[in-house]
Amino acid sequence: MEELVIQPAFWKDRRVLLTGHTGFKGSWLAMWLQSMGARVIGYALPPGTQPNLFELAGLARQMVSIFADIRDPERLRRAFTDYQPEVVFHLAAQALVLRSYADPVETYSSNVMGTVNLLEAVRQAPGVRAVVVVTSDKCYDNREGEAHRESDPLGGCDPYSSSKGCVELVTAAYRASFFRPADPAGHGAAVATARAGNAIGGGDWSPGRLIPDAIRAFVDQRPLPVRHPQAIRPWQHVLEPLAGYLLLAEQLCKKGAPFTEAWNFGPSDQHRVEQVIDKLAGLWGEEAPWFSDQASHPQEAHCLRLDASKAISALGWQPRWSLDTTLRMTVDWYRAHLSGADIDAISRQQIDRYCRECCREYSRDSGNPFVT
Repeated sequence: MEELVIQPAFWKDRRVLLTGHTGFKGSWLAMWLQSMGARVIGYALPPGTQPNLFELAGLARQMVSIFADIRDPERLRRAFTDYQPEVVFHLAAQALVLRSYADPVETYSSNVMGTVNLLEAVRQAPGVRAVVVVTSDKCYDNREGEAHRESDPLGGCDPYSSSKGCVELVTAAYRASFFRPADPAGHGAAVATARAGNAIGGGDWSPGRLIPDAIRAFVDQRPLPVRHPQAIRPWQHVLEPLAGYLLLAEQLCKKGAPFTEAWNFGPSDQHRVEQVIDKLAGLWGEEAPWFSDQASHPQEAHCLRLDASKAISALGWQPRWSLDTTLRMTVDWYRAHLSGADIDAISRQQIDRYCRECCREYSRDSGNPFVT
């Protein structure tokens, strides 16, 4: 398969509904889509943290933004009716493991029934051609050490992980029952799921996540408590899986059924939490100590690994940025924010750099908004 090729011309003027656009990953994806000329319609609750990337980048001025709950089926259907999207990215979710322990009902209702509501809205929207439902690397029945392939059993030992396994099952059932692009009796939408590794980068302030917690501690010049220093995770810059989502959506629109499956998007290597925090502290360049937090914490998987060979061979997607590059870009972003820099410009510069370094055909496309 040829290397990753994202085509800005494909996205120009295309109507795209993006749920979860006020979140960390959603804000980055909204920026990328908007920069390629897509007509982005965001649907999400207001940003859940202060500060947040959505507001800092001024995204509300650049797109249609609907503040509403994915658990409100009538409001969601009205958004489809009003804006007639062609492509749907479903990122809206309760996305934190620790929060799922504190409020499992919210987690299951948002993640599972929110996805049911989304797919029901798609069923009533004949113009939708492609749907990418984003789940998580945590959706698997984790065997602690083996890299998971898309055909592996689903599961999850905590409410968040379990809910993401449920989302996979719901989406597969809807796809088999209602979305059959090759069948005249079925809805024409091509539906796939995407399972990504631990996405990190600038603009995340979610509590209980390693990078945001570390940045807050560094800024406050206080030691950082780390829950599980020996835990292994598939760390990757947020732009890596987003590139996979974009490429997958293009192929769903163009070729349909062969791509209506689950897809892993993860790095070629994994690292321990302590390795990540040591590198991050070194890049920060100031006194940034951390210590192993010995307090009792809810159960979390020790080791998560993803096998992305299917996406590499069938989609032409490739993990590109090393952990060192990923952390450097992350530190640069937060440093820029602290200095009062233009966050919209800084973020788009990082998207530009990723495209130039990792999507070679992208920079030669006459529709590329980043090339001058």
